Amino acid sequence: MFKIIRFRPINLFLCGLLVCTANANSSQTNSHYKIVFGSCLHQDKEQPIWQAMNAEQADLFVLLGDNIYGDTEDMAVLTAKYAKQWQQPGMQTMLQNTPMVGIWDDHDFGVNDGGAEYPQKEASRQIMLDYFKEPKDSIRRTREAGIYTSYIFGKAPMRVQIILPDLRWNRTPLNSVDKSAYMTDKAPKKMGPYEPSEDPTASMLGEAQWQWLEQQLQEPADIRIMASSLQLLPEFTGWESWANFPKERQQFLDLLDKYQVNNLVVVSGDTHWSELTKVKRKNQQVLWEMTASGLTEEWKDVSPNQHRVGQSYSKANYGVIDIKVANKTQLQMSIKDVQGTVKMAQSIELHSNL
Repeated sequence: MFKIIRFRPINLFLCGLLVCTANANSSQTNSHYKIVFGSCLHQDKEQPIWQAMNAEQADLFVLLGDNIYGDTEDMAVLTAKYAKQWQQPGMQTMLQNTPMVGIWDDHDFGVNDGGAEYPQKEASRQIMLDYFKEPKDSIRRTREAGIYTSYIFGKAPMRVQIILPDLRWNRTPLNSVDKSAYMTDKAPKKMGPYEPSEDPTASMLGEAQWQWLEQQLQEPADIRIMASSLQLLPEFTGWESWANFPKERQQFLDLLDKYQVNNLVVVSGDTHWSELTKVKRKNQQVLWEMTASGLTEEWKDVSPNQHRVGQSYSKANYGVIDIKVANKTQLQMSIKDVQGTVKMAQSIELHSNL
């Protein structure tokens, strides 16, 4: 399915199933794994960032959403935009050398800030999955609740789980303020036009996906990465995020406590700026999130985030997770610019609940 030119101790095998497991074909110890993350990639803009990303020689490339800027109900237009992006030379180099997985956000879903109401979501799903080389019999193509998926690969002590929730297919309408309130109250604070939903039935994931997610958090894994198209940990910014649905944000945190999941980090996209965020859970463990956005898109009016660690970075960037296993599992999250220069980094010692 993927052409892999470069081999490391873990030989990643990807498939279209809900959970894919790959065993190393090497007698070497599984000791090092690198994943590159990106989001917010506009097909009509210059993309110098590919040179630095390709130089990473990563084992896996994860697209977190807004993988193109489609924004249309015309599927011929959407297809043409995918074709233009996938033909970009830097991306072609990545695809020829590195396995890729991913999820969508709003612009590649088909409409800005869109959700369940988007009329072309079924057709859009098939086009996206075609470009991600998803098998024709993949459950992601037919599941009624969306294109969410997960992958588990490697062998202990390097079983890495990537969880990719779908935050578009089932999402109920957002709670927005009127234009006057936005201009008066929100914009001066560098915040977006939305308010947290107070509707107890409001949801991003939908019930079926919540059941699936709960099952994923119980799968045996040494390292878990929640790869969310929207920011999960930052408190309310007024833009799209899990904080628009505070009940679901708390529901996720409660699941981590319920199953004593202490080996998980979050990676997110969407914002057009990057940052590191941490919160302390009820069990006193620190939960980290790296926002990597965007590959081409930039946003200067960075919203406040009371949980931000250090400074934000609002020029083109990508994220890297570098995992090393020696006596303990060490994970380093870093944000890099178009030259591959580290703009922020955080080392984390994971505590497995296995």
